[in-house]
Amino acid sequence: MRQVGFSLFIGLLAVVVFGMSSGAYAGTTISEVRVQGNERVEPATVMSYMDLQAGDTAEREDLDRALKSLFATGLFADVSLDLQGNVLNVNVIENPVINEIAFEGNDRIEDEELLAEIQLRPRQVFTRTKVQSDVSRLYQIYRRNGRFSVNIEPKVIRLDQNRVNLVFEVQEGDVTNVEAIRFVGNKHFSDSKLRSVVSTSETSWYKFLSTDDRYDPDRLAFDQELLRKFYLAEGYADYNLVSAIAELSDDKEDFFITFTVDEGDRYKVKSTNIDSNLRNFDPATLKGTVEIAAGDWYDADRVQEAVDKLTDALGDLQYAFVNVQPDIRRSREEKTVDIVFQINETPRVFVERIDVNGNIRTLDEVVRREILLDEGDPYNRSKLARSEQNIRDLDFFEEVKVDVVQGSAPDKTVVNVDVAEKSTGELSVGAGFSTSDGPLADLRIRERNLLGKGQDLLLAATIAGEKTEFDLSFTEPYFMDRDVSAGFDLFHITRDLQDESSYDQRRTGGALRVGYPLSERWRQTASYRAERNEITDVKSDASRFVQEQEGRRDTSALALRTTYENVDSKQFPTDGWLLWLDTEVAGLGGDAKYVSGKTGASFFHPIWDQVVVNLLGETGAIGGYGDEEVQINERFFLGGSTLRGFERAGVGPRDLTTDDSLGGKYFYRTTAELSFPLGLPEEWGIQGHTFSDAGSLFETDDDGAGVADDRSIRASVGAGVSWRSPFGPVRVDLSQPVVDENYDKDELFRFNFGTRF
Repeated sequence: MRQVGFSLFIGLLAVVVFGMSSGAYAGTTISEVRVQGNERVEPATVMSYMDLQAGDTAEREDLDRALKSLFATGLFADVSLDLQGNVLNVNVIENPVINEIAFEGNDRIEDEELLAEIQLRPRQVFTRTKVQSDVSRLYQIYRRNGRFSVNIEPKVIRLDQNRVNLVFEVQEGDVTNVEAIRFVGNKHFSDSKLRSVVSTSETSWYKFLSTDDRYDPDRLAFDQELLRKFYLAEGYADYNLVSAIAELSDDKEDFFITFTVDEGDRYKVKSTNIDSNLRNFDPATLKGTVEIAAGDWYDADRVQEAVDKLTDALGDLQYAFVNVQPDIRRSREEKTVDIVFQINETPRVFVERIDVNGNIRTLDEVVRREILLDEGDPYNRSKLARSEQNIRDLDFFEEVKVDVVQGSAPDKTVVNVDVAEKSTGELSVGAGFSTSDGPLADLRIRERNLLGKGQDLLLAATIAGEKTEFDLSFTEPYFMDRDVSAGFDLFHITRDLQDESSYDQRRTGGALRVGYPLSERWRQTASYRAERNEITDVKSDASRFVQEQEGRRDTSALALRTTYENVDSKQFPTDGWLLWLDTEVAGLGGDAKYVSGKTGASFFHPIWDQVVVNLLGETGAIGGYGDEEVQINERFFLGGSTLRGFERAGVGPRDLTTDDSLGGKYFYRTTAELSFPLGLPEEWGIQGHTFSDAGSLFETDDDGAGVADDRSIRASVGAGVSWRSPFGPVRVDLSQPVVDENYDKDELFRFNFGTRF
């Protein structure tokens, strides 16, 4: 009984104390607020966060809310509120201010990259929550770089005036590579085949330039999608990825990735059909667009290609907002699928308006004249796609995006052309080396978009070991507001051809030119050229055929160039055709009288992703008339960049007595080249190449004893690497002649490099 009575007494006492404590604040009117412990933050600022001031009535809820508000500012490490009588004492301990942020131990990632990732900055308030958040961000950076054994420790160095230095001590550790990739449940495809499908690869000694063998969670998610697409493309419509697990070894040095798959059965196509909800439209007109036949293995990629082709075909018929959906109906008993392409109802569309956005310097008309549609025209998807490529080919913009949105009515559309301009002016001094011209330096002043009108102005000077050139060029792409280009060229060129043919050459002249379209793909350029050509400094022991041509010769010539262009990009073509025919007649005044012609074709075709084959062929002929012979400065030369594996002017007619190249009147050449990525990041612009060149140059007016003039074919094979560097194009080729004559000049190594700064 005594124990029970004592417990009851303690309970009653607690209730009384709690009631007194709770009621201490109830209904108290604050007469004064005193802020204590603050160093940087003004008392008025503290009270503004509290939302309590003298004259307010203090309830416990108000004090709790004020306390939470002060903590939420992040300015204070600790806060307490004490109501003594009518005076509210606010005691604060301020968080320190960051004086400096530093990183120690980071060798692989620069300070700037790490600093850009974290949120804390000097002169900000230090809080442990923000520090931990930034540590997590730093871990993410290192893990994206394949370093999962990294350790990051934040250190705080306290300074006077409540300041701190924050130092992140980093132990980067080694790169954590993928040691093995395994597959479970695969019956129809081997592990090696599936490893070739995913983007992650197993580590190996020769992959030191690649990052594909580093574990990346984002890449693993991408690999799951690659596997799904692969199986659906192979006809396994029931494919299911059971799991994708990445296990880190105990020593944190390697990852082991395991994909568990359920392949299911393989399906064939039973039938294809097009179901259209378009009014007054016969879907039979699109039947030839779908290239999937009954009996084919089901292929999800081909189904998507058919959807894209149907969408494009309907876009050309004015259906801008058409939606084509494939409906795959599976029969698990027969292992077949019926594919129905559903075309939803939509009206024919006209272009209501074309808006050009983002151009600051470039005039609207420069962009609009590249668009093959006008306001009021029927909408055409193919023309719009070609218009977008035309704008890209101007090379005035970093980004070009053409989009269509609903207009003021269901049958009207607005075409939005969004561009982001880039610098089109050049003021550059350059240096470099070429196997053709030796060491070189150049000065270029160029504006490709003069006054925003698309005009091209160039002033250039090049001084090289074997060449000096000065050029002034101007082009107006739309002369008199028509699709007619007009321009002029002035030039002065000297070349040292002593090694090839024992003479120097000086050319001075100019040209006027005008270009006009024959059709959408065909274009023609007519030009007139006046030139003074001088052959000087002929060696005393040079070929007599060269010595006979020493002196000055004036040329007045009309030329016509006809081209066909159907490539996906003018700068870096990967698909399409280029055809050209060049003809020139000299003799309208001057000394030279000849007729020449060249024709050729270049074909690009993508074989796989980023793997492109280029086939090129070209032939030419030149002949004099009216008792005039074709002089050495007018003939063709072959070798160097036109026939790799041989020096410039390394093949063709040659004086065996003096070893001078004489040039030829007829030539042909072919090239087959394969370009492919080297496994490096695409933005680096580095590609590999394998190639084979073949050709011949023959017949000269300089007949006589000791002149070799053989029509036999020459051929070479080789490989190279190119780099689209910020300083200019760089290419290295190694080639070996496989068919040649004993008097030809071979060239195993060819290197071209240009830089500007």
